[in-house]
Amino acid sequence: MNAALRLIATGGALPGRTVTNEDLSRMVDTSDEWITTRTGIRARHWCGENESAATLAIAAAKQALSRSGLAPADIGCCICATLSAPDATPSVACQIQAALSLPENCPALDVNAACSGFLYGTAVARGLLATMGGRYALVVGCEALSRLIDPTDRSTCVLFGDGAGAAVFELTAAPVPFAVTLGARGDAAIHAGGPSREGSAPITMDGKAVFRFAVDALPRCLHAVLEETGKTLDELDWVVCHQANSRIIDHCVRALKADPAKFYKNMERHGNTSAASIPVALNELAESGQLKPGQLLACIGFGGGLTWGGMIVEYDPLRR
Repeated sequence: MNAALRLIATGGALPGRTVTNEDLSRMVDTSDEWITTRTGIRARHWCGENESAATLAIAAAKQALSRSGLAPADIGCCICATLSAPDATPSVACQIQAALSLPENCPALDVNAACSGFLYGTAVARGLLATMGGRYALVVGCEALSRLIDPTDRSTCVLFGDGAGAAVFELTAAPVPFAVTLGARGDAAIHAGGPSREGSAPITMDGKAVFRFAVDALPRCLHAVLEETGKTLDELDWVVCHQANSRIIDHCVRALKADPAKFYKNMERHGNTSAASIPVALNELAESGQLKPGQLLACIGFGGGLTWGGMIVEYDPLRR
């Protein structure tokens, strides 16, 4: 079977608490104008006491599975992309497996590639289906980055939000356009400490270095998957980039001489949700009816690691 994937369903979940730029201006020396002009972000969602990356992931996964029309027994693997799992083990993927009653022969694991994680997770899912059998994969991106920020660092605390997005993919032998590219370069321009660190180890970031990296990685990944599929940018219906900063996307749109209407943006409402940003955006497009059956989209991720990835996939929930 040709190891091509088709996107057949999406789901999403956001925490109940919305934090606006005005709210942050009462917590740290910043302002709505300062944040908006530099990032395009006006609000983000932060987890409350009973919410976590895992609870959001489970909610998003349940929604995606329900919309797919599949039974839990149909899922061949469950991959969760996250850097903010509440537990070292069981993994968020295993918690999803239990909550959705997925079969015990369904491999479940977490992937940490930061903001590129959803693309890494999709590539892992394709490999598992192609080598171990199975037709459908559940891939989730989730984060609770509000638990990892320094609330006194205005250069980072204003950027990040929490959320989860999920997708069900079908492995198909049909000649559908599909490509994925991944890469990494060990670099601590974005850093978050783990449990072995002494004291607080919040997210830190070299903003200028990350911007230079992102505006190179985005078009490079897009060109790579277009070349592999033989498609052109004009043939894409949507380009869904990691929602880090509106200036990064706008810079690349100008460099590509592309139609900005194709480049979906939602960081204004959600901020940077790392591994959740692409699947959350896909779910918004599907829920709003903007993403239509048969449309072709590119997904481009870039972030901590440093990592990057690109994918071209067809959305068609009707062809099963």
